[in-house]
Amino acid sequence: MSLGALSSCITRPPKNLVQRSSTHNRPLTTPNQNSVDKTNLVFPRKDKLIDPTVLWTSSIARRCRNGYLSEAATEFARMRIAGIETNQITFTTLLSACADFPSDKTLYFGALIHCYLYKLGMIKDNVMLGTAIVDTYSKCRHVDLSRMVFDEMTVKNSVSWNSMIDGYMRNGDVEDAIQLFGEMPYRDKISWTALIGGFVKRGHFEEALSWFREMQISGTEPDYVTIIAILTACANMGVLGLGIWIHRFALQRNLTNEVRVRNSLIDMYARCGCIDFAYQEFSKMEKRSRVSWNALIVGFAMNGRAEDALDHFSLMQKEGFEPDGVSFTGALTACSHAGLVDKGLQLYETMKKVHRISPRIEHFGCIVDLLSRAGRLEDAMQVIETMPMKPNEVVLGSLLAACRNHGDISLAERLMTFLVDLDPDTDWNYVLLSNIYAVVERWDGVGKIRNKMKSLGIKKKPGFSAIEIGCCYHEFVAGDKSHSQTRNIYSMLEQLSLGFSLFGNAPTTSLEEFSDIEFANQLN
Repeated sequence: MSLGALSSCITRPPKNLVQRSSTHNRPLTTPNQNSVDKTNLVFPRKDKLIDPTVLWTSSIARRCRNGYLSEAATEFARMRIAGIETNQITFTTLLSACADFPSDKTLYFGALIHCYLYKLGMIKDNVMLGTAIVDTYSKCRHVDLSRMVFDEMTVKNSVSWNSMIDGYMRNGDVEDAIQLFGEMPYRDKISWTALIGGFVKRGHFEEALSWFREMQISGTEPDYVTIIAILTACANMGVLGLGIWIHRFALQRNLTNEVRVRNSLIDMYARCGCIDFAYQEFSKMEKRSRVSWNALIVGFAMNGRAEDALDHFSLMQKEGFEPDGVSFTGALTACSHAGLVDKGLQLYETMKKVHRISPRIEHFGCIVDLLSRAGRLEDAMQVIETMPMKPNEVVLGSLLAACRNHGDISLAERLMTFLVDLDPDTDWNYVLLSNIYAVVERWDGVGKIRNKMKSLGIKKKPGFSAIEIGCCYHEFVAGDKSHSQTRNIYSMLEQLSLGFSLFGNAPTTSLEEFSDIEFANQLN
């Protein structure tokens, strides 16, 4: 439908957004003050001295900030019925609320506001309103409408361009984002950060690092938001050397005083295996947030320091921080790694009954892992069967791995029902079940799984390892010889193998032994 057709739509907010007033005879010349207690709205006693537009817009803005969008829509309707003149701040406030709380209802209301502004002719030349509409549509997952509005704007500023790029990245339109970025007349730090942060959120970490290098070449100085995005990329890739370089880079620019940067440093060092560095950053912090404590607790847990994780879980509460779901995830992970089954189950009950936190899938995953590591496979299976949501590959994978360790074929076969329902085209579940058959020397089962994969057209993806040298990230696939230094790598492996043999420690595998690629070729 064209904007011209849309503009003929009703311009009142939809019925399910507008609430009827409880006081039928209230005059419409002043804003609704019945919700003052809910929104902390306070009006001066001599409100006649204040511009009515400011008074009404302030009333709407306070409701929007507190998330009461239905009340804000009702107030806007009353404002129009009362004949009070609106301004761009009124509309920007409503559109920003639609963007901050995206849903089908807010999208519809935002579209109505757009139609009304289109009829008034306020969009093309008003960069603030145009940008607000672009942001609203993109956050409501209608980036095509965002681009339409963006193209029709005769006046654009850097915020407009940045909002459109962010919208593309938010919705996964990477190529369009890069193309638009190249068309920008001027790129500031926010433009670069929108692109880099978008790559990080989409899981394209190498691309994020590549664009950060381009940002440096361009001479644009990053801000703390850029540093947080890059540290997140380093943490996910496990590139410690580059993470240390970014840390030094941020120190030189006084960007590490920001609490969120410190939190990202703690997370990066912990996920790269340097938990002592993470603790140093935590100790230096003059002001900590709950995220700071969570990053350290989870870091201790994932690095096998269960006692430290549980100690800091208790210490954060003594410091006045209420634990949230992430805090309990860290504590439960620590119990799982340390084999503290009773302690873990006690914490799980405390989370539900004392702190009133509804368990999410990661909490169920921790309990399944806790029971699986303790050999209580049937109890773990019962948790999976009674979960209020479908288990994911992490939850199922932990129990399937335990089945392999304990040689429990029957339970592994029962798990395959969940795994096939979850993702029938994935390879890892079939491969793991094949390995379980191999452990107990059930070669008929191995052959059956391989034939099943071949009949379904499922190919095993070769596994790969990665190493960081000189801040460069190198990936190696088993049996692959495409790396530029392949000759030197295999020469060194042969020397190491010979060295082991001389000392009586001959390796149990050879370089020519069965590889992932050969396994995959057998399925072709």
